[in-house]
Amino acid sequence: MNLKVLALIPARGGSKGIPRKNLLPVAGKPLIAYSILQAKQSRRINRVVVTTDDAEIAEVSRQWGAEVPFLRPAEFAGDLSPDIEAFRHALRWLREHEDYEPDLVVHLRPPGPVRRVELIDKAVDLLAAHPEADAVRSVRRALQTPYKMWRITDRGYLEPLLRLPGVADCQSLPRQTLPAVYWQSGYVDVLRPRAVLEKNSMWGDCALPFVVEEEIFEIDYPENVPQVEEALRRLERGELQAGGVGIRHSV
Repeated sequence: MNLKVLALIPARGGSKGIPRKNLLPVAGKPLIAYSILQAKQSRRINRVVVTTDDAEIAEVSRQWGAEVPFLRPAEFAGDLSPDIEAFRHALRWLREHEDYEPDLVVHLRPPGPVRRVELIDKAVDLLAAHPEADAVRSVRRALQTPYKMWRITDRGYLEPLLRLPGVADCQSLPRQTLPAVYWQSGYVDVLRPRAVLEKNSMWGDCALPFVVEEEIFEIDYPENVPQVEEALRRLERGELQAGGVGIRHSV
């Protein structure tokens, strides 16, 4: 596969749940190091860039093998800044300053360091095989269905969050009879730059599902760290069993 595949790892300096989270020591390495090393071990990714607003994160990222050719402006690194702002800035910067335009961009999120590199490559292969698609998103079957969820109106009444056409009361149907729904897991996403730069979206108009039915380990709060460390040790020993991977799409 002769494609320019960029891993873009967002790592801002601020964090509410755990201050300086991206530099947090986890099983002997700073948290961000895992995403960098996974990208470098990939057989599909040929460039690894960290986008950060923080000089210390930039230095640590370089020590672990990533490029940090720029610092992200503060206005794109706030608590409520969406991913697309960081990605748009990075892609434009690389195009304008280096004349570099990747074919595919792999989005690796540092808070979820427990990943199998072979799945990163499978996700890249899936998008590469479908030029009509703008993105691949990792998802898994949702444990709760939104067809049984409600909202409270301004008048204080319950109103169904979703309805099924032709079904008066889908909220009272058995869960097994309702449409399957999936939640985005953040395990790995892959997108084409056109989604961000032309369609103002992180998935564009057409996204393919990459169904990963593995347990997701993320660090959002300090109490998550021991579980993630144990999962990383199991992953390194080859003991972390896959819960099943499926790739579903319509041709």
